[in-house]
Order: sequence, then C-alpha cells, then structure tokens
Amino acid sequence: MNNYEAVIGLEVHTHLKTSSKAFCSCSTEFASPPNTNICPVCTGQPGVLPVLNGRAVELIARSAFALGCRINKKSIFARKHYFYPDLPKNFQISQYELPVAEDGFLEIKSDEKAPPKKIRIKRIHLEEDTGKLLHAVGSRELDHTLVDYNRAGIPLMEIVTEPDIASPEEAWLYLNALKSVLEYCEVSDCNMEEGKFRCDANVSIRPVGQTALGVKTELKNMNTTKGVRDALGYEIKRQTEVLSSGGLIFQETRLWDTAAQETRLMRAKEEANDYRYFPEPDLPPLELSEEFLTMVAKQVAELPSAKRGRFVSEYGLSDYDAGILTAQKTLADYFEAAARALADKKPETYKLLANWVINELLGRFNARDVIPKGGNFSQYDDLIQSASLAEIVNLISSNAISGKAAKIVFEEIAGGSRGKTVADIVKEKNLVQITDEGAIKKYCQDAITENPVAVGEYRSGKERALGALVGAAMKKSSGRANPSAVNAILKDLLK
Repeated sequence: MNNYEAVIGLEVHTHLKTSSKAFCSCSTEFASPPNTNICPVCTGQPGVLPVLNGRAVELIARSAFALGCRINKKSIFARKHYFYPDLPKNFQISQYELPVAEDGFLEIKSDEKAPPKKIRIKRIHLEEDTGKLLHAVGSRELDHTLVDYNRAGIPLMEIVTEPDIASPEEAWLYLNALKSVLEYCEVSDCNMEEGKFRCDANVSIRPVGQTALGVKTELKNMNTTKGVRDALGYEIKRQTEVLSSGGLIFQETRLWDTAAQETRLMRAKEEANDYRYFPEPDLPPLELSEEFLTMVAKQVAELPSAKRGRFVSEYGLSDYDAGILTAQKTLADYFEAAARALADKKPETYKLLANWVINELLGRFNARDVIPKGGNFSQYDDLIQSASLAEIVNLISSNAISGKAAKIVFEEIAGGSRGKTVADIVKEKNLVQITDEGAIKKYCQDAITENPVAVGEYRSGKERALGALVGAAMKKSSGRANPSAVNAILKDLLK
C-alpha cells in the first residue's frame, strides 16, 4: 500500500424500530415462524396499495437531526426494479432522486491526541427490506432454496457516506460510532446477528497524490463490524496486488467469505440505470410540515459525544473510561443508575465504580461491544443489578470490605446467587474487613517474627521486601485486614 491509498464509502441499512412494516400493518417481530408476518401488500399481490408507516418517517427524521443532515420537506418514493426470488413484487419501494435527508456528518476519532475526522453523510432515505433466502437448514445444505417473506417490507433506513473513509480501521470506527448514535436515538436495535444493522462497502485504490477515483468494488455479506474491517483489509490488498502486477480492476460485487477470510466474485456491478428507477405511482410525495420537524427535533436526546463530555465533567472520569461507558446507551444508563445509588459522591468513588463496570461487568460479557437486547440495560442488570454493584462499591469505599472480598461477592451474585443480597453474602462468608488496630498489629508482629529474611532485606533498603510481609499479615487475617492499615503498621514496627 506504500504507493496506493484506499478510498472507501459505506452504505448502512438498519431496521427501524417499528411494530409494523413500511407499507402495511404486518408485524416486524423477529424469529416468527416463516411466512406468518405477511399479507397481500408485502407479498406483491395484484391490486393492492401501499400505505406509508408514519412512525418510520418519524424515526428517519430523528436520525437525520442526530447526524446533522438537511431534511427535505418534500421527498419522493421510487420503484427500484430487479428480479430476485426474495423480492416478491419484482421491485423495491425506495427513494432515489430526492431522499428524506442529505448532507450530514459523523465524527470519528482514531487517536485521543488527534483531532476528530468528519465523515460526510451523503443521504438518508427510507425503503423496504427484502425477504430472506435459505440455502441450508442448520448444518444441512439444501438442494433447493427456501424463501421467507417475513422480512419483506420491514422499514429500512439507508445511510450512505461520501467516499471520505481512508482505511479499514476508520470504517470500523465509523460503524461503531453510527451504531451508538442510532442506539441513543432509539431508532433501531442495531442487532447485526438479526440482520438489523447491515453494511455494504464500496472500496477502490488510487496512486498516492491522485485525485481521480479508481474503479470501485462493492463488498457484501459482512455481518459484523469486525467483518467489515477484515473484508476491506483483504480487498485493498487484493486490488493493490492486481494493479502492481499490471492488471486491471473491474467494477463488480464481491462477497466476503468469513471462513476463507477472502472476497470472491458475486456478479458484475450494476449501474443505477440497470434498476430502471421511476417514481412510485401508488405513493404521493412525502411532505413534512414545520410542526412535525419541530416535534421530532425535540425527541433527539443526549448523544454519545455530549454524554461522554458530561461523564468527564460531572463524574471526573478520564476520556478513556468515559468513552467506553458511553459507547452504548445501555451501558451508560447502567452506570448512571449505579452512580445515583452511591453513598459517596466523590470523583474517586465514581472512578472506582467505572473500574468495576468496565473490568468486572464487561469482563463477564467477554467483550466491550456487547449490546443488550431490549433497548435498556436489562441484560447487564440480569447479571448484577446496578443497585447491587453500587452497594459493593459503597462497602469498598467505606473500608467495610476489601477489594478481594468485593470480587467474591460479585462472583457470587454474577454466578447465580440471585436470591441473596450483597449484605447476605458478606455476612455468610464473613467478609467484613478488620479495621481494629490492635488486631492488625498482632497480625503484623507475627508476620515480622516468622519472616526474618524479608525483615532483614527491608531494613537493608529493599523496599519491595515489604510486600512479602504484607502478604504474610494479610494471610493471617484471612485476607480481611485493611491493606492500608497493614502497610502503615508494618512500616511503623520496622523502624
């Protein structure tokens, strides 16, 4: 890549959080039995007429406000024609020449020290999703294809960027930032496993310094943000090798093969005129009133960047910790619920709580990009309630229990002891921290008597030898002595 640079644009399709489809009243519920959420409208039966879902328009407008777009008060629906088994009407109702919104942006930051980079958003429009083709049942490959039309007609928001993305890492950052914004706005669940947040990528390369764009390739079949990053990395390398060896890049659509970790040809890329767009005759132009837009603008809640700044100023957290805690609205809500239950409202206590949320809570999920289902923090609360985690932090900050004992309590609750309270576990396991100075002094004196080598090393100037004596004293107290008191008393006795 030394002689070439990448140019990337992304097209994100996300299911809007509506209870009914874009142009009919069929349910959008996920995982319903095949072909049960269908009707003559979404299956394209003759003589039916579509009726626009007003809630879908509201959510599109909300997203547009959050992404700084210009909202067109008048937009037009179009028919996008192509022939494929998952499209029962043989056309898709979409928008082409005049979408709901245009000219927005989203900022990403790859380095805390670097200024944010603005990724321009070209357009946001509403369309309907297609059905789903099934080529296998479980692990069994079929010699035929099944079609489930439950997904056909679900309202889909497409967000298209300008070709402002310069690397797979920037694409990954943009997608995570976009998911976060849409989650905060409560316009979509953004669940990639359920196909509710999907991305196609257009990528080309060109010689460094050249302004003209190269021939682009469209990438599909990427079902995670990491998959998008990996597919782009592979494709950039492939195109570089082709051009470096004197070959040509052809405009085409390629699939990302997760198992093989490579892209492969799907079909020659279509141009817009291949879809034979024309205005949808059964839907009038969409006109948005000033009153409607004012109402929607008020729905846009605190966005991730603003919340991140507030976490720094209000709770005294670092930019790093605030970034992790606010990346998902679900996690930010959980943290704030726990913060409200803290007895001590000091920055050091908030920092302690943040450490427990980031290291212990998220550690149990084994990832920092887990998005609980349901649009709230219930999945985190199911592991350990925010009030219980706050109670643990309260006990640590008041020196009632040690950090080690706190982890025992956390593991008990997270491991399934849902019927027990924090207080029950502390009492049952005798975890209350020993703060009595006389008792701690006795542990320290015994540790000094039984460890003469460590005593000699410490008195000869080896500060690290104190750690062995602290460990010995803590062991005698079964880990319940206050570590700070143990340190102080040992130093006093060793003078």
